[in-house]
Amino acid sequence: MKKTNFHALWKLFKGYWNGEEKWRARGLLAVVIGLNFATVYLLVEINSWYNDFYNALQGYQSELFWPLVGRFTGLAFLYILIAVYAVYLRQMLQLKWRTWMTDKYLDRWMKEQVYYRLQVLQSDTDNPDQRISEDINQFVTLVLQLLIGFLKQLTTLAAFSVVLWNLSGAITVPLGSHSFEIYGYMFWFSLVYSVVGTVLVHIVGRKLIRLNFDQQKYEADFRFNMMRVRENSESVAFYGGEQPELKGFRERFSKVISNYWQLMKQMKILNFYINGYAQFAVIVPLILASPQYFSGAMALGGLMQTISAFGRVQDALSYFVGSYDVIAQLAAVVQRLSSFTEHMENVSGIETRVERRADGKGSVELEHVEVQLPDGSVLLRDCNLQLLQGARLLVMGASGCGKSTLLRMLAGIWPFGTGRVTIPKGEKVLFLPQKPYLPLGSLRRALYYPLSSSGSEEQLAEVLRKVGLARFIEKLDDIDDWSRILSLGEQQRLAFARVLLVKPQWLFLDEATSALDEPREQEMYELLKRELPQTGIVSIGHRSTLIAQHEEELKLEGNGNWNVQAIAQ
Repeated sequence: MKKTNFHALWKLFKGYWNGEEKWRARGLLAVVIGLNFATVYLLVEINSWYNDFYNALQGYQSELFWPLVGRFTGLAFLYILIAVYAVYLRQMLQLKWRTWMTDKYLDRWMKEQVYYRLQVLQSDTDNPDQRISEDINQFVTLVLQLLIGFLKQLTTLAAFSVVLWNLSGAITVPLGSHSFEIYGYMFWFSLVYSVVGTVLVHIVGRKLIRLNFDQQKYEADFRFNMMRVRENSESVAFYGGEQPELKGFRERFSKVISNYWQLMKQMKILNFYINGYAQFAVIVPLILASPQYFSGAMALGGLMQTISAFGRVQDALSYFVGSYDVIAQLAAVVQRLSSFTEHMENVSGIETRVERRADGKGSVELEHVEVQLPDGSVLLRDCNLQLLQGARLLVMGASGCGKSTLLRMLAGIWPFGTGRVTIPKGEKVLFLPQKPYLPLGSLRRALYYPLSSSGSEEQLAEVLRKVGLARFIEKLDDIDDWSRILSLGEQQRLAFARVLLVKPQWLFLDEATSALDEPREQEMYELLKRELPQTGIVSIGHRSTLIAQHEEELKLEGNGNWNVQAIAQ
């Protein structure tokens, strides 16, 4: 990984280990590492057993056979027990770390409407859901796998290097008329072989980092495209858009397949190299140790112990060779998570120049408000407006003149603009978008959204009758995808039922009756007048029939111009 990747990795890594759970996390990690160190110690003991066992076989010492088998059985049982708990506790640590990171990312994603700002301001932020659900899981899994594996192999290297050094002894190398001895020659050969192998594996496999990154992106785009069709199935069906959607599916899936072919080819090259590297390492210790064995300087037990020790040292030194594909996956995950984190930080760092304050006057006031687009274009210039309690204002204008953007600014989710917005202190404010959001779950939950409390059955039944949804009274506790079951008009009427339950002092509607016929639209507004006579209402709409339901009209004329006029009743 490059230096920038190491910096990003450290930034992602350090949070959990320095957070509120740090001592519990560090303690659990220490136990896991300790268990892995214990397995290395047992491997050293088993390696020593090889010497004793094969020497006994070579010397036909039958009286030592069963005691040595019993010793191996005890070591093997202990090794299995420790190895199983080392994996189990590592998975426990992985679960706790993932839970912590997921909670932090969810909090950051939902805080200050970052989820909304990412969509509006950072269009290149793809699939935040995958970043939080899959990438965090991969990050935690891969980091622990590499970290604990590295520490285990480092301990193995330290333990078996001493064994291998002592077993290999010295070899005399003639050089012209002179000769010199290399002590621990098998260790030095293993070291040189592994260093060269690590450099070569990076050269062979470095393309995997980019390919893994792109593969996750293309997979997520393909899945998201299908989710979009599922969520908008009725619209697609009305348009008869099956062929364009099918074409879109195939285009995105072709990217998945094309990139995967490249990934397969690169993995094939890497696997040729890794397997060749590993198989060559099998025969090398036999070749290097054979002179001592055939000269009688080394017994069969010593040969087997040497081969085993060489294999352990070789595995430890070749850790990065065997783990390169995992490192490539981790590098790709780090890039995706760090870019997602950076985007969230960028959009949350955008501060609006619109001053928002709350006071006890009981009125909504706009003072010298200017509404802009991200590129600086002005939609509304120097707007001054005061709405007293119970006022009814209709905002009209041509499409694209900034009506909905003005509402976003009043809601505090649009950061581009200047001026001052005053909202009455302590009063309930509710915004209704054109397409109501219905959360997954029961109809009761959808009816009360965004509140978590629930009223009496009589109250819920009454508001459903008032908005013309009485047939759903018996289905309040049915769990289903209600955005699919209810028509858009029924969803908008359900939103009016929410208004009756929340009883806000101020209500802002963004074309919230666009799917209703005119008589039903009139019925909904008259219902608000009758049930909530003191509620101030600001509506955005295009229909002339809305004029009769309001007292004033704010006309947006484009290019930042506007005017307010009273509506004759």
